[in-house]
Amino acid sequence: MNMEDNRVKGPMKTPPHPGQILKGLYLEPLELSITDAAKGLGVTRKTLSQLINGHHGITPEMALRLSEAFNTTPQVWLNMQQNFDLRQAEKKEKNYTVQRFWQSSDAGMQPV
Repeated sequence: MNMEDNRVKGPMKTPPHPGQILKGLYLEPLELSITDAAKGLGVTRKTLSQLINGHHGITPEMALRLSEAFNTTPQVWLNMQQNFDLRQAEKKEKNYTVQRFWQSSDAGMQPV
């Protein structure tokens, strides 16, 4: 299996930042301002604004707060963040070299 085999293919090549999801699927439909949502989550307005604008990611603590506030699971928020971060990393120019220790073959994975 090479690095290309690990890349996600399909419709979610560029997933939205979790802050966009929070804004579009939760705050706007509930007509919650950033100020009111921040107060309800127990965070500063600046913290929530930075998250919604994609300047900060979802931390485990924020995932717990969001899951309780919006009846989701923390894992949903952390998965969104991880998927977003992975796609962003894949888009960056590869400026490193990695030695391959395993190669794929018809018989399965074999040491190099």
